Amino acid sequence: MRRWLRLFAPLLALGLVAASCGDDGGGSGGGGDAAPGEYPRHETLYTSGGQWGPPSNWNPIMNWMYAPGTVGLVYETLFLYDPVAGEYIPWLAESGEWVSESVYELRLRQGVTWADGEAFDSADVVFTVELGRMPSVPYAPLWEWLETAEAVDTHTVRFTFSDPRYQQWANWVYFQPIVPEHLWRDRTEEDVTAGANENPVGTGPYRYLTHGEDRLVWEKREGWWAEEALGLEVKPRYIVDIVNPSNEVALGLLLQGQLDLSNNFLPGINEILEGDFGIVSYYDEPPYMLAANTTWLVPNTTREPLDDPRFRRALAFSINIPQIVEGVYGNIVAPADPTGLLPIWDEYIDRAVVDELGFSYDPDEARRILAEAGYEDSDGDGFVETRDGDPIELEIIVPSGWTDWMEAARVIAESASAVGINVTPAFPDYNALVDVRGSGDFDLLLNNERQVDVSPWLYYDYMFQLPIRDRQSTVNFGRYENEEAWELVQRLDDTPIEDPAAMLEITSQLQEIHLTEMPIIPLWYNGMWSQASTQVWTNWPAADPDSPGYVPTTWRGYFQRGAVLMLTELEPAGGN
Repeated sequence: MRRWLRLFAPLLALGLVAASCGDDGGGSGGGGDAAPGEYPRHETLYTSGGQWGPPSNWNPIMNWMYAPGTVGLVYETLFLYDPVAGEYIPWLAESGEWVSESVYELRLRQGVTWADGEAFDSADVVFTVELGRMPSVPYAPLWEWLETAEAVDTHTVRFTFSDPRYQQWANWVYFQPIVPEHLWRDRTEEDVTAGANENPVGTGPYRYLTHGEDRLVWEKREGWWAEEALGLEVKPRYIVDIVNPSNEVALGLLLQGQLDLSNNFLPGINEILEGDFGIVSYYDEPPYMLAANTTWLVPNTTREPLDDPRFRRALAFSINIPQIVEGVYGNIVAPADPTGLLPIWDEYIDRAVVDELGFSYDPDEARRILAEAGYEDSDGDGFVETRDGDPIELEIIVPSGWTDWMEAARVIAESASAVGINVTPAFPDYNALVDVRGSGDFDLLLNNERQVDVSPWLYYDYMFQLPIRDRQSTVNFGRYENEEAWELVQRLDDTPIEDPAAMLEITSQLQEIHLTEMPIIPLWYNGMWSQASTQVWTNWPAADPDSPGYVPTTWRGYFQRGAVLMLTELEPAGGN
């Protein structure tokens, strides 16, 4: 027991400091019109992990900035997509189908109303799609291949495509929230794409109540359509989402029962989950968490010697991934498949290609590839030079303060150096890293900007998208150019999601290119960090067949991935 006390005493102290800044767990602790004690503890769900600064935006169109919960708790999507079950769940839409190769028809659910009492109907869906004609709306590229969106009647919408992109559309119908035409029709493009939308009105189970510097409060509203239509009821009356103070403070609050669900990365959580602390996660053994995304090592393919695929393959074989998984993360992450595809996409992996071209930690193989490719240590300093005899000095960057990635970068640098590749870690602040990442002024970096989704299409779009721009803001940071691969990605986009055999035929070819050229190097699966306390709420999502299996996270984009259903399955702990 003393070992546990030594480990958690400082964390508990941090948690007590954070708690003293608010209240006894029942008050708002924030601002607005809420008073301390207003939220009965047994009716309130405290969450954290999605906000790193005070909430300031409730605009569902700005899908990279809105306060977590804006989409899912207030604004809703046509479908949910459950990545665990691999299936769509009809939501605002009762059904949707391709009635021909280029026409998709959507049947909307009847009896749905906006929170202000106005009826939800097909005009709202058409209006939301039409907003994409504004160039600054994130889904504006939709109109490059969508011809028309028309309301056939009040509950039927027909979409006609000039060039149907089945994969992108499969993503849009579950990911993009619908907004009310009657409240948005007079907004300017600046309002639509940059407005804070301080008074959000949606069709979802909660309404915005208040917020402060350190939290955001949602309140359950009466008349949510799913109560009557689907027999669903969200259990918490209030959801208080805490701005992340730090991972250590979040851990202290969780252990005290002042935080119910932490979606933070929590150091040492493996030991806590194995102890008797009333903290649970999705699995009861390593890696404990579902996989949310893949961490890749991204080499700048425009810089020597990283422009040489043989050098990149040698680098891949040099990386001690087991040390990262075990030493840095304590086995709460899992090594990535050589393709990098998440476990939910196993059916799209060609195992014959992986067996032939895959990689693993093998320093001898890394040295062999370097020697065969002409990289030698001619001056005896322990590091190979370029084939022209010039020194190689590479830098791997990750954001300062991202402690797990900082330690992983050190492991990568040390293991690469052990085979003769001179790599040094560096930790710029996040904004500086984003700047050099976009401009291409870097050697190596870590990145994980693709989440679980309906298919691997977005993953390959990230890896191979062309053309290369002056600033690469969201994809292909390594500036890798391969026209054949990009054409295959577009063919994948044109393949119906209902045809996995045709998709596998294309992904097999993409995997052969990837594992031969190594434009990015998959390392490990980041966990869907989800640690829950059972002190106030129970029946958390888990892999146990007797438990709900929905994704247990409140990050942006995850309520429409089924996390909203988690709220309907929660049960008060005994005695509350």
